[in-house]
Amino acid sequence: MKEILRRGITGVIYVVLLMGTVFLSSDAFDFLFMVFGLACLYEFKRIVHLKNYYVYVAYLALWWAFIYFVTDKLIITGLMLLTITVNLALLVFLFSKKSKTFNTAQKFIIAVLYLGGGCIFLTMIPYKQNSFSQFLIVGIFILIWVNDTFAYLVGRSIGRTKLYPSVSPKKTVEGSLGGFIFALLAAYFLAKYEPSLTLMQWMVLATVIVIAGSLGDLLESKFKRIAQVKDSGAILPGHGGIWDRLDSLVFAAPFAYLTLNIFSYVS
Repeated sequence: MKEILRRGITGVIYVVLLMGTVFLSSDAFDFLFMVFGLACLYEFKRIVHLKNYYVYVAYLALWWAFIYFVTDKLIITGLMLLTITVNLALLVFLFSKKSKTFNTAQKFIIAVLYLGGGCIFLTMIPYKQNSFSQFLIVGIFILIWVNDTFAYLVGRSIGRTKLYPSVSPKKTVEGSLGGFIFALLAAYFLAKYEPSLTLMQWMVLATVIVIAGSLGDLLESKFKRIAQVKDSGAILPGHGGIWDRLDSLVFAAPFAYLTLNIFSYVS
């Protein structure tokens, strides 16, 4: 009971912090995810034993460049494709039965593009021309949270078939399907309150986010299993580290950004 209470309090503080920065200002939102990106990099470095600190410099340089200075669509698309390419390569690593040891250069690239790129594109999603679409990014948060919550509840209630037991023994196929169905239901309601996307676009976006987010969750679990740690950190009592909270979001962000570009939403 004490653990549930601690998780609940931490979860409420986390949600209030996110929502507070979204509705406070775009600068506050940007700054929060810059800091979250640094925290994810710190936890990743510790888990994969990446010794140098150049990764922070590279991430901050990319973040400042692409959030404030780079406006050329071709350059932004290039970074997006690089980030997605690294993510797809990590999926090969996720589903490979062979053991894989990354060298220092590979760890650096993974850190900067998978985690850093994920945070950058998550930060870029709400911007359309000169406006900041608060409800769009809130909708993406809601889709992730609904999927995670109901995947857990459905899996705990009726889950029988293990999804990927060698990486995440507690996740089930039934739970994943349950999370997906409730995320689609959430997308239906979001379409009523955020009309910048049609109902069909919200449904497609929800599908992309749920699939990519679930893969991101499994990917982080594989990194932790190889490192033989339960959590990426301990900054969030009852929840682990920042990477534990953002694993789905940072992996899904470039795919969501690509999807919104296909919808001709993101400028």
